[in-house]
Amino acid sequence: MDKEIEKLKDKFNIISHDIELVREAGQLLKDFMPAFIESWYEWLSIREEFSIFFGSNAGNLKRVQAQQNDHWKTFFEANLNDSYIKERRYIGQVHARINLPNDIYFAGMSVALQLLIDGLKAIQPEPDHLDDMIRSVSKHIFFDAFLVIDEITRIHNYRLAESSKAMMEMSTPVTPIWEGILLLPLLGILDSSRTQDIMNKTLLKISETRSKVFILDISGVASVDTAVANQLIKITKATQLMGCEAIISGISPAIARTIVELGVNVGEVKTTSTLRDAFEIALKLINVHIAH
Repeated sequence: MDKEIEKLKDKFNIISHDIELVREAGQLLKDFMPAFIESWYEWLSIREEFSIFFGSNAGNLKRVQAQQNDHWKTFFEANLNDSYIKERRYIGQVHARINLPNDIYFAGMSVALQLLIDGLKAIQPEPDHLDDMIRSVSKHIFFDAFLVIDEITRIHNYRLAESSKAMMEMSTPVTPIWEGILLLPLLGILDSSRTQDIMNKTLLKISETRSKVFILDISGVASVDTAVANQLIKITKATQLMGCEAIISGISPAIARTIVELGVNVGEVKTTSTLRDAFEIALKLINVHIAH
């Protein structure tokens, strides 16, 4: 963690002199902080988000204001250590949990910075190195904001990945439709990640069910490029290595033309234009005859 902190400090150009100036600013602003927090909440109280996240819950507001005192206390102590990083990332976790919009967070940080700058400028006599002090406090504000937003982004990306994983699970249902026959109807867009997932699930299902025929229906797929077409061929060849015959159904005129134009080698893979034709072939392959 120490290396991560040093890298972050370097990115934000925070040096030991900046930390000294932030601490000095904290001492100068000590008596100003209650008025600062009150002014900040006055600004927030006229925003739409205030009623959404606080409503009429006075107790909740008082609790959050108390947390603000602790937050700015640690801010001006400027001990950029593991505990400090965790506290700021926890704020990001809370904001992500309540779905606080990023715009109101950034606006709030901007207002806080301006209030602090105004507070420093109002001190008499004027502090030594006032401009340097304002720059150091600004760096520290940006550092804090990054930690919070970075944590929100991490959580958001995790949720997207989990959602994508769940959607992929739902969109690749390898289903037994007859004794010895598996069907996988595909919908939407195919990419290399999804086709790899299809192969893994298909081979696992073949192993579990000892199926002899696998029908891959792509009638719900809008388009196929070279990479996807080659991946589909690889899937069928992999199933054949496991003793399971593969049939690709739902080949539309557009997809057939694309495959030919792309020069994809279909080889001995069985293809049909309709799922019904594929099912009839599959039944014959397992020696099942349906009387018409």
